[in-house]
Amino acid sequence: MSKTEETLAHLIRTVDELSDVVAAQQREIDVLTRRVAMLMQREAEREADGSGGVVLGDERPPHY
Repeated sequence: MSKTEETLAHLIRTVDELSDVVAAQQREIDVLTRRVAMLMQREAEREADGSGGVVLGDERPPHY
């Protein structure tokens, strides 16, 4: 096998490996995007219901 053929084979293998990595990363990005969208929707619903449960800085704590 000539040096050029060896280099080409190595490059093809590298491209295939990188393609697999990119595909796995895209699947993970898709999952994370769906989770973020779900959390944003959940928070929007919580805010709309007025049950955010967040204590504002100017509110007195319950023990006063």
